[in-house]
Amino acid sequence: MFSLSIRSAVKRQLLVRPFSAATRLCQVAKATEGATGQGQQQLSWVDFFKLRRQQRRINIASSVFTAFIGSTVSWSFLSNVEIDPTQMIFGFDPFMIFFAGFMGATGLGYMFGPLVGSLVFRLANSSKIGLYQQKNKQFLEKVFAKRVDPSSQSFSNPVPDYYGEKIDNIKSYRQWLRDCNAYRRKAKEFL
Repeated sequence: MFSLSIRSAVKRQLLVRPFSAATRLCQVAKATEGATGQGQQQLSWVDFFKLRRQQRRINIASSVFTAFIGSTVSWSFLSNVEIDPTQMIFGFDPFMIFFAGFMGATGLGYMFGPLVGSLVFRLANSSKIGLYQQKNKQFLEKVFAKRVDPSSQSFSNPVPDYYGEKIDNIKSYRQWLRDCNAYRRKAKEFL
C-alpha cells in the first residue's frame, strides 16, 4: 500500500517536473529492471583478467604438450631409420640433419599448441566466450589507444609490452600505463 502511494506520487511528479531527481531515479530503476529482466550479463574486469590468465596458461600447457608429441613422433621415426655415417645428406653429417629434423618437429609441435589451447579454452568456457570476446575487444582497443610509439626506443628506453600480452590483472594494467607514460616522458626529454 505504501509503495503504491509512492509510485503514484512519482507519476504525478513525472507529469509536473520532467527533469527532477525523482524522475531520474525512476528512469534509472526502469532501465535497471529492463536490463536484469532481459538476462543480459556483463563480465567484470576482474573476471575478464581471470579468464585471460586461464587462456594464457592453457595455451602454454598445450604448447608444451604438443611439443612433446612432436618430439616423440620425430624420435620414433628417427630411431627406426638406418644411418650410414659415411653418406652425407645435403653436404652435412646425417646426425646434424636428423637433429635439425627432431628440433623442427618439436618446434612445429610447439607452434600448434595455441591452436589446441584455444579450442580447449573455448570448450571449457563456452558459456562465457561471447562476453569474453566483447571484453577482450574493449581491452585491446584500450591497449591500442594507450600504447606508445616504438620509433624512439633504445637500449636505455625499451618499449613496455607493446601488445599488452603480459597484462593479467588490473594492477599490472595500471603498471603498464605508468610504464607507457614513463617511456613517453623519457622519449620527449632525451630526443
